[in-house]
Amino acid sequence: MNREDFIKLMSDAKLFDLTQDCSIFTPPWPGEKSLEIHFFKRVTGAYGGGQGANGQILNWSNTVGTHLVGETAFHSGGRPIADISLTDLCGQGVIVDLSDEVSDYSLYTPEMIEARVEVKEGDILIINTGYHRYSWDQPDVFNEEAQGGVESKEFGFLVRHPGPSPGFFQWALDKKLKVVGVDCGCVEHPMNTPIRRMHGRDFEKAEAKLKEEHGKSWDEMFPQEEYYEMTHITLPKSHLVFAEAIVGEIDKLKNQRAWIMIMPVPFMEVETAWSRVLAMQAPEGIDEQAFYAAMENAEMLDLTIPFSVQTPQWLNYIPLSVTYTKRVGGQFFGMGRNGSICNASIHLASHMDGEKHFYPNGRAIGEVPLEEWVGPGVIADISDLVSNSSVYTPQMIQDVVDIKKGDILIIKTGWSEYGWVSPDSDEFRYMVKHPGPSPDFSDWCVEMEIKWIGVDAVSADHPMNTIMRIWHPKTFEEANRKLVDDFGKDWDEMYPLDKYYQDMHLNLFPKRIVHAENLGLDIERAESGRYYIGCYAQKAVEAESMWGRFVAFKEGS
Repeated sequence: MNREDFIKLMSDAKLFDLTQDCSIFTPPWPGEKSLEIHFFKRVTGAYGGGQGANGQILNWSNTVGTHLVGETAFHSGGRPIADISLTDLCGQGVIVDLSDEVSDYSLYTPEMIEARVEVKEGDILIINTGYHRYSWDQPDVFNEEAQGGVESKEFGFLVRHPGPSPGFFQWALDKKLKVVGVDCGCVEHPMNTPIRRMHGRDFEKAEAKLKEEHGKSWDEMFPQEEYYEMTHITLPKSHLVFAEAIVGEIDKLKNQRAWIMIMPVPFMEVETAWSRVLAMQAPEGIDEQAFYAAMENAEMLDLTIPFSVQTPQWLNYIPLSVTYTKRVGGQFFGMGRNGSICNASIHLASHMDGEKHFYPNGRAIGEVPLEEWVGPGVIADISDLVSNSSVYTPQMIQDVVDIKKGDILIIKTGWSEYGWVSPDSDEFRYMVKHPGPSPDFSDWCVEMEIKWIGVDAVSADHPMNTIMRIWHPKTFEEANRKLVDDFGKDWDEMYPLDKYYQDMHLNLFPKRIVHAENLGLDIERAESGRYYIGCYAQKAVEAESMWGRFVAFKEGS
């Protein structure tokens, strides 16, 4: 399959977003930290001559919203999430619908699953228990017997949901499943977690139901020594991970196969990570097996740098900090897990600048449909054409790649070579001396109807069209001399402040052309050309910008 046919195949595929809305109102797993967002600056809070930005600090645990539970959640010696390859998190899978066969606290079995769908070796398995109906972003569930006539969705989603039978995890290992995902709070039965002791009345109800249906007490059905060995040692050592709080369009895929993609933020230190979860099916008129074969043969270029406490933030923003609030050894009989709270401003690591970052009336990240984050595009390698503080032009892009109207544009300046994870890291050069666009670049992006832009540098704007100009006057003098040599104009003549300050932000965000910053990793081996490109950002309802996974797909050899 050639490149254009492959891009068309992915573009025409049926796309389903399976991600829960992530908000300050999204309930975390019981006892964990809710998402907290506050503004530490606004657009009018800048100094030195130009408009500032809306900037937020987030404080959160990663069990808020759709997330991947990594190996280190249960086994401290497991792989960090950043080290789990996307090929281990993407692939063929099946979404089984058990919603008509399970109820509060009940158990589901491998036999129940295999009676409805074919589960193949190496699949990703997503279980639709029907309990996504209790997700906070879904309509109320009315029940005359419930207090107030409406069920407590938070209890339904997190405390009362069904869970796997004793033999389920061994079956999953025998099947060599990549990921097990669920449409509720936890892959484990809630009564095999600390919820058992947090909500004793619910445990009494769950155990009474278990005795009625299976004739055993909870500890007889799930011997704690064996259960701990399986979930805290055997599963993570076998690299089987969990995806939880899968909601969105899950009901459109009942008992169907799909190409499933779990796209987590690539955390280095943290045990669990926000994820965008999606599924794709073959376009109309295309053979399903041919579609899967093309996807299995495709190459995924991961353009996302690792997310770490070491990742440098934009210069005056707040870096990432991680505080572990619990460890597996610190809770009753090891039933708990490693858990942490994170704090950071958004503008560090690979992230998408959202409309609200500079345009207060724009959309928050979570308000943008997934379809606007994915599609055909190009990677334009201009690294041989730029150097410290230089200016790139639309013509440079057009000279190296066949860009079309409506494309996603990824600009490879070569500056990822100076990023924090590179052997040639040079943080000052990366932050302050990266190339930037010419004055006509934003107008050209509007004319080309660019979907969104990505850069392998700290900003899509030239640093001397930002506050960097004031913070680093010596570098500004060097950049100004270079501009005069290259274009015959000084900075204020070529970039009048009132029109071009933060040009790529202020002139494009109101037009819904946003950009991703700090791309890296596989971009270093990416050639100029056309790709299918995706930004898989957490569906953050109130966030002005957001982290995600940035991937370019091309056909396999």
